[in-house]
Amino acid sequence: MTTVTEDSRDAATGLPRLLPPPASAAGETRPPDLDAHAARHGRLEYRGRPGTLIGDIEAAGLTGRGGAAFPVHRKLQAVLDAAAGRRRTPVVIANGAESEPASDKDATLLWLSPHLVLDGLQLAAEAVGADTAILATHVSRTRDVGSRLREALAARRAAGIDRVPVQLAQAPARFLSGQETALVSHLSGGPAIPAFIPPRITERGLNGAPTLVQNVESLAHLALIARRGPRWFRSVGTDAEPGSMLATVRRSDGQPKITEVPLGIPLRDLAGDLRPDSAVLVGGYHGTWLDGRQALALTLDNASLAQAGARVGAGVVITLPRDRCGLVETASVVRYLALESAGQCGPCLNGLPRIAAALAEIAGGRARPQAVTDVTRWSGLVTGRGACHHPDGTVRFVRSALQTFAAEIDLHQRGRCSAADTRLFLPVPRVAARTEQDWT
Repeated sequence: MTTVTEDSRDAATGLPRLLPPPASAAGETRPPDLDAHAARHGRLEYRGRPGTLIGDIEAAGLTGRGGAAFPVHRKLQAVLDAAAGRRRTPVVIANGAESEPASDKDATLLWLSPHLVLDGLQLAAEAVGADTAILATHVSRTRDVGSRLREALAARRAAGIDRVPVQLAQAPARFLSGQETALVSHLSGGPAIPAFIPPRITERGLNGAPTLVQNVESLAHLALIARRGPRWFRSVGTDAEPGSMLATVRRSDGQPKITEVPLGIPLRDLAGDLRPDSAVLVGGYHGTWLDGRQALALTLDNASLAQAGARVGAGVVITLPRDRCGLVETASVVRYLALESAGQCGPCLNGLPRIAAALAEIAGGRARPQAVTDVTRWSGLVTGRGACHHPDGTVRFVRSALQTFAAEIDLHQRGRCSAADTRLFLPVPRVAARTEQDWT
């Protein structure tokens, strides 16, 4: 079970904002019922004033917390404009289909603060004039998030506070099913694979209607901004990247801990005992490996991480224990990513399996002399040529590993490995043979 930490709690900033504080010294956290939720956060005052809400979201500088960090107000405005231009009623989808194996923040948020997410979903639906709202979760999560959401929805219906009915849906247990176009395709009755664009889903999405897909954490922040305003939201974070975010942090014990942190927090505050020879993964499996020297100098915001070719992504920060082999870990993850391909293009069908096989050779100490050169060359051939961003994200992860674990690669080419513990540390789901049903 994922634990929730209070590491970032601060009286001046009010962190945590999104999750209820631990109820005891043992760190037990319980979700509030609707009355407790209203007592903590107050009433919503934006009913019937969508223009004011969009303006305040712009002033707050809220960006998406699903990984892309796209400005939320621009998505809201795009759907509103498309609906007016096409005279079609839009749809709003809360994306809780967290398919990144290294992340557990969205499932934790839905488990502990369902009403905050549902508040944001209602506000977003009213802001763009939607009469359909869907909350999608990931089918493979161990917690029964669906039952928690059904209880919350029943309480809200009884209280008469949901003007737009909310439907619950599940995305397939695939790495790409949480991508917004894949999710729209799945909810429209098709396969849960990323779609070719244009048109953008803000113009033509679910069943052809203008569609807003917003990460559940983004919607929770939206609900808080609606109550407390842009200045309050900007009281933490940086000027360029304001606010807080949920991060999934793994240290040497391997257990994920969900903590709410201000953007701009030093990575060393999250990663634990960092040394120059440490390795830290930022952003998840489409993210970037950093060595200890880089991590010690960087903060958790895109402006800082860009110096090392990294991004915040979904807020994953993993410190690899020193007794594990980063090369072996990378090979395991890349094999998983290659098997999770949607199979729509050559870079995924041919490039990723070749890269995965070469990395497995290197990690296993049986590599051909030119294996590293091949991985580098194939990575260049894959970049920018995929039907979606899956090849690019995978190659970003691979290239950072080649740089961060260069010394380990040299050891493996000489038949040695520095790891004292051969168990895998990074969580990688088992991948069985796939069928067409896996996409639906």
